[in-house]
Amino acid sequence: MIKPLKWRMIAGLGAAVLVVVIAIVWFALRAPPIRYVTAPVTRGDVTTTISASGTVNPVITVQVGTYVSGTIASLTCDYNTVVHKGQLCAKIDPAPYQIVVDEDQADLATAKAQLVKDQANAVYTKLASDRAALLFKENSGSRDAADAALDAYNQAAAQVVLDAATVDQKAALLKAAQINLNYTNIVSPVDGTVVTRNVTAGQTVAASLQTPTLFLIATDLTKMQVDTNVSESDIAGVRQGTGASFTVDAFPNQAFQGTVVQVRQSPISVQNVITYDAVIDVANPNLALKPGMTATAKIIKSQSRNVLRVPSQALRFSPPGGAKPADPKQKLVWVEKAGKLVAVPVAVGLDDDSFAEIKAGDLALGDQVVISQAAPGKAGKPQASATPSLHL
Repeated sequence: MIKPLKWRMIAGLGAAVLVVVIAIVWFALRAPPIRYVTAPVTRGDVTTTISASGTVNPVITVQVGTYVSGTIASLTCDYNTVVHKGQLCAKIDPAPYQIVVDEDQADLATAKAQLVKDQANAVYTKLASDRAALLFKENSGSRDAADAALDAYNQAAAQVVLDAATVDQKAALLKAAQINLNYTNIVSPVDGTVVTRNVTAGQTVAASLQTPTLFLIATDLTKMQVDTNVSESDIAGVRQGTGASFTVDAFPNQAFQGTVVQVRQSPISVQNVITYDAVIDVANPNLALKPGMTATAKIIKSQSRNVLRVPSQALRFSPPGGAKPADPKQKLVWVEKAGKLVAVPVAVGLDDDSFAEIKAGDLALGDQVVISQAAPGKAGKPQASATPSLHL
């Protein structure tokens, strides 16, 4: 009686172990449910852009130089000085030029005195010539005396003309010397702000070969421009009047908005790489943008506003074993309906690599389109936004 009972217990224990093993194997081999990452169909803008780098510059800058050479005697303008047209910014030592003015004034006075003297002599020789002619007419004098008196008068009259020309010449020299003296005053030619100062008091500047730049003045720092370098492969998509945005390192999270105001025809060649300057005009009311800042710009190439759109990833997703369109140009998006994936043919418009415009197709606002297959074991909740979410 004991042995049969023992065998029954062993048999029951073995059966229980076998059931546990089978359950473990079944659960191990059972395929987990496939989960997908989805995103909603939204309405918004789809924009394609051209990327370019550039430099922030004032719209108009004026280089203030010097026409004369000399030592800088004083400076009244510095960096960031707000100046007005005609305001004195620097002064070159005027002493050498004042000496030239004084000498030319003396030469002019001498020439004028000589003119007065020779005019008086001309009057006298005129009277002497008239008397000699009268005596010759009355046979009281010789022809030679009359001709000599006339010749003296003609020379005196010519000397007066020569003296008048000399006076004009000396006056011109004095005027040139006065102009050079005035050029020792370096004044601002425009209203603006000094952005660069290249000289210091006591420095000697030489204007013999080329005009040295003493100051760089920006006329209005509230209006700036970005000179961007657009590659020759992208320049065809840049047009005057299109919108653009850019960021600078100082404000990486702020996008400045501007407009393309000029696409310059002159090519820029650097190591056989050709680019073109597309000028972006931007307002700078709070003076946040500084001259010389490096900008990373995006110029609008084409744009569709307030259109039905899906994430671009949805057009690239295809489930394993999913149906393929007969036309390779036909695009499909996959939508979850009643727990199943349904392929929806769509006509696609503009695609900016983030969103694609849907021109036609059986899609409605808020539909959840599949953008990828979730990794095993991942879970999540669908969200009613453009942010991809996990949907079972």
